[in-house]
Amino acid sequence: MRKALSYVAILLISAAASAQGRIVQMGESFLQPLQERDSVLIADQLFYGFELEQVEEGTRFAFPQTGDTLMTNIRVVKPWKMDTVKVFKQKKGQPRLFNLRGGVTVTSFDEGLYYLPPLAVQRLSKDGVLDTLVFEPQKVQIHTMPIDTATFQPHDIKGVIKYPVTFAEVAPWVAGGLVLAGLIALLIWLVIRYRRNHDPEYIRKDPAHIVALRKLDKYRGNSLWAPEKQKTFYSGITDTLREYIAERYGIGAMEMTTAEIFNDMKKTDAPADLLAELKDLFERADFVKFAKFAASDEDNAKALPTAVRFVTSTYQAELEEMPDQAGHDVKTDKPGHDVKADKYGAMSNEVGTSLKPKEE
Repeated sequence: MRKALSYVAILLISAAASAQGRIVQMGESFLQPLQERDSVLIADQLFYGFELEQVEEGTRFAFPQTGDTLMTNIRVVKPWKMDTVKVFKQKKGQPRLFNLRGGVTVTSFDEGLYYLPPLAVQRLSKDGVLDTLVFEPQKVQIHTMPIDTATFQPHDIKGVIKYPVTFAEVAPWVAGGLVLAGLIALLIWLVIRYRRNHDPEYIRKDPAHIVALRKLDKYRGNSLWAPEKQKTFYSGITDTLREYIAERYGIGAMEMTTAEIFNDMKKTDAPADLLAELKDLFERADFVKFAKFAASDEDNAKALPTAVRFVTSTYQAELEEMPDQAGHDVKTDKPGHDVKADKYGAMSNEVGTSLKPKEE
């Protein structure tokens, strides 16, 4: 009965195509399972198609519309597809020849024996001749999975298989943890280093008189006594003294005028004769810096010793005012410095003598 239906389908195709060209019987089609097994099971996919040999270059093909189903219970998984299997080159000037393979991918979800409909493809040659190629149909037996009800035993659903952790899986995490720990350690070290170099609580400063004497040592000699260089000479000396006064007495000397500085210095324990010499030095420096005054060599020679004498004298006075501790340790007015009076005294005298103007 089903074979008879296939023949009827062929006749219908022939009748439909007779108006557009001749009918050409091309022999059998083929049905190729895409799964490698000896039977076709439910949901297996099959390639239902045909093969053509020695097709001239320029030949065109038209495929019928299949939709979602090829026939009852036979579904179309992939639409029509034409592939070139082999190419033949002929003599120069002659068209190439092709072996072609075309078809459609189908499947079924119901068991049974199915007679597939014949394949009909229209061919238009390069000369404009239209033919309908008809391929004989195939049949297919769809099977279900056999179940042995005599020995079949139901089992519980298996859990997820747990595989042992390998070193290759752990290594990236370990390496990442080590790198992260190294970065954190580096960041902590950089923060500590930065605070030690910039935070006043961590910076251990030298005593004010040592800093002042070290800076004053740069102005030894008469290389800056020339009129055009005296501004640098006097500015360096007075700025160093301003910093020392601000550190030693807590006076804002850096932002004050000469008159304001010495009005406040009168309230300190600095000797009056030493303040008079220092005030004379500051006033001379103001004339040099702001009035283009040229100081004499005699005044220049006295400038540096006056500054050194003020620093060393006021520091020695500070040491004498502090109560001695056991072992002759004396604490400076700056926290974090435990020094000996005789050590700083010797240092001050030594630096002070070295700051005397050298003959040039």
